[in-house]
Order: sequence, then C-alpha cells, then structure tokens
Amino acid sequence: MTTSSTILIKNGLIVTMDADSAIVKGDVLVRDGRIAAIGDMGHTADEVIDAGGCVVLPGFVQTHVHLCQTLFRGAADDLALIDWLKKRVWPMEAAHMPESLRASARLGIAEMIKGGTTCALTMETVRHTEEVFRVVEESGFRATVGKCMMDEGADVPAELFAETEDSIAQSLALLSEWHNRAHGRIRYCFAPRFAVSCTRQLLERVAQLARERGVLVHTHASENLTEIAMVEGATGQRNIAYLSSVGLAAPHVVLAHCVHLHESEIEILARTGTHIAHCPSSNLKLGSGIASVVHLLERGLCVTLGADGAPCNNRLDMFTEMRTAALLQKALHGADALPAARVLRMATIDGAHALGLNHEIGSVEVGKRADLSIINLEKLHLTPRPNVVSALVYAATAGDVRTVLVDGQILMQDRKLLTLDESAIISEASQQAHLLRQRAKLDEQ
Repeated sequence: MTTSSTILIKNGLIVTMDADSAIVKGDVLVRDGRIAAIGDMGHTADEVIDAGGCVVLPGFVQTHVHLCQTLFRGAADDLALIDWLKKRVWPMEAAHMPESLRASARLGIAEMIKGGTTCALTMETVRHTEEVFRVVEESGFRATVGKCMMDEGADVPAELFAETEDSIAQSLALLSEWHNRAHGRIRYCFAPRFAVSCTRQLLERVAQLARERGVLVHTHASENLTEIAMVEGATGQRNIAYLSSVGLAAPHVVLAHCVHLHESEIEILARTGTHIAHCPSSNLKLGSGIASVVHLLERGLCVTLGADGAPCNNRLDMFTEMRTAALLQKALHGADALPAARVLRMATIDGAHALGLNHEIGSVEVGKRADLSIINLEKLHLTPRPNVVSALVYAATAGDVRTVLVDGQILMQDRKLLTLDESAIISEASQQAHLLRQRAKLDEQ
C-alpha cells in the first residue's frame, strides 16, 4: 500500500527545520498529502508507522543534479571540467535514446529516494526530456526539470546543438505540457547549460520568458577557471557580471557552483537575491576548487546543496554533500565554521527557498506537504548521539534512511521502494549504459 488518506508517524524525534529549529518528540499526522498535526496526540489513522528510535526529517532538497547523467557513473573519471564535457559527457548525452534516458532517470531518482532526497532541481540533456518528466510522474518524486539549452560552442556534438528559436520553442512546449503537473509536484524550468554554450540572444530570451511565465532558470556559473576565462574572452566580462547583464541574476535564478567569484560578483548576487547551488563533491572530483560558502552566507546569500551528476561525484547522496560541505569550510576557515545545524538547513529549508517552494516543503510544519524521511538512529555509527543534528550531518549515511514520503505517498517503506522496481532498475540501467557507451564510441571501462 503506497497511499493512505491519513498516515500517523508515531514516537519519532521530529527535527522540524522550522524558523526556531525546534526538535519535538512525538507524532506527525498526515492527511490528504499534508501535515495535519505534530506532537503528542491520540489520533488514529488509516496507516500507522512506528518511528521509535528514528528521526523524522523533512526530505532533502537537492538544487543541482543531472538525471540524464546517472548512466555515465564511472565513465568520466579523472578529468577537468572542459575535457570532462568534451571527451566524455557530451558524447554520452548525444548518444541518449528515449529508453536510455528513462533508465538513467529511474536510476537517479531511485538512488535519491533511498537516500532521503524528496525533491530535486535537475538539468537534462537537449533531447528526450519528456522521458524524464514521465519517470518523475510515475515515481512520485518531486522535481523541477529543465531541458538543456545549447545554441553555440566549440566541439558540441550535433545532437546537442539547437538553433536558438528551436531551443526556445522546444522549451516552451515542455513548459506548457508539464509545468505544475501532479498538483504542482512536477515543474518546469529553463536550463541554459552555461554561458560558454549559449548565445547572448538565447540567454536574454530565457531571462525574459522566465519572468513572464514565472518559472525558474537553472544554469552553471563560475565552476572552473578555464570556463571563466572562456566567458571573459568571449564577452569581456566575468561570468556573474555577464549573466547579470542579460537578466540572469534574480531571485528565480539558481546558479550551480559559483566556486570562483570576485567581490564585485558576490555583490551582484547578494543585491539581486540570486541563489547558489553548492556541489562540494563535484567541485573536488573535477578539481574545480572550493567555494567559500562561509563568506557567501555572511553576505546574506542563499546557498543550497546538490550532488551534481553521477559522473562527477559519483553518488547522489545528500549525507555525503552535507558532511563534505562542512568539513571543507572548516579546513578553509576554522573548526567552528559552518556548523551542523547550518548545513542541515542548506539541505532542507534553504533548498526549498531557492526553488520557491519554502511555503510548501523543506520543514515539518502543519499545513506543509508531507515530504518526509524517517531515519533510523539505532546504528553503531550513530551511537552515542548527544546532538541529533550533529549525528545526521557528520555520522549518518544514506543507508540509514528507512521510510520516505512525498505528498503523503509512501515511496519507500523499510528500505523497499514502492513506486519503482529496484532490481529491474539495476538490470535496465546496466544494459542501457552498455549500449549507450557503444553508441558514443567510448571504450568500455
């Protein structure tokens, strides 16, 4: 049984992530997909979940992933960003067929659900994006999905290139069909890849259309020094200044990475309320650098977390990202930098805020949608735990997540996926990854 009109989660330790960061021992009542009550109560329900010995936490919100790349896991290791794109990732994205993209999306979503992520902002490849939407719909996952837009750039495979007006028309068609489907669980965003692969005309049109249609823009910025030099050589401006000049610095814009920023660029981001998706594992693996998250937070910026894609991480695990983010800032700024409580907010309510969903998800509060994860604390590596938030950020792992709900629908119960077939996903992904690498003419690894 995956849905009930009422679900009672009993006896949990509720880490609410509300404005006061309250932690409450008791129950959570879910009615018709929303949180109806919190605390000690005598309610009955259609389904009862015993959360004794567990934390009840809002589902993680990942603000930068690429579901289309999950099949590329392990096939693009030990390369810097531009070579990683040109030699591996772009050829594999160009080789996608509808069936391989479906397999890739299912694999990524299944992995995220099993790790307690209930919502993601995802940039797909140029073709077949409708397949990702279909997988999001069938899985019960919450996602804001964008078709990648690329209308210029050297060494871009023909399959990934689209004329400016064609790219815009295809994006608008997807927006019309999919935005706000499934009672708002599925949303569309514009997803120009990055300034290197987009004309000024495309970026300006995206900025205009996003404002008119009230949707997000999701792009990469200032990830890598070579990329920054390429943008500056082509435009005469650094990344953030250039994006601002075309209208892509605003509260409805999420910029992935922002590793290398001048003070003037930070000022632009702070003034415009632009959101940043920090991807620490990806930045380390690609050798891109370490973003100064502490400095960005001090300037009032909303900094959130994402795993990025499987070929540059190689996992889609928010526990890894929380721990890595915190430890990196301590290495840069001292042991007291970026404490666990702050990182957990980045992974939950701050991520929801960046997606414009903080009124609906990101915390356990009455009236919000029931996007929840139940995490088993009774593990060797979580004992003892004088501070439960510290335990979640520094010690917990994806395998500790026991049960996950989105919109009050149980997507995983006692580690078993209920809306997706895990064994079939593994088999299909292995087969489709092999065929895709053959189409991309990459050596087997």
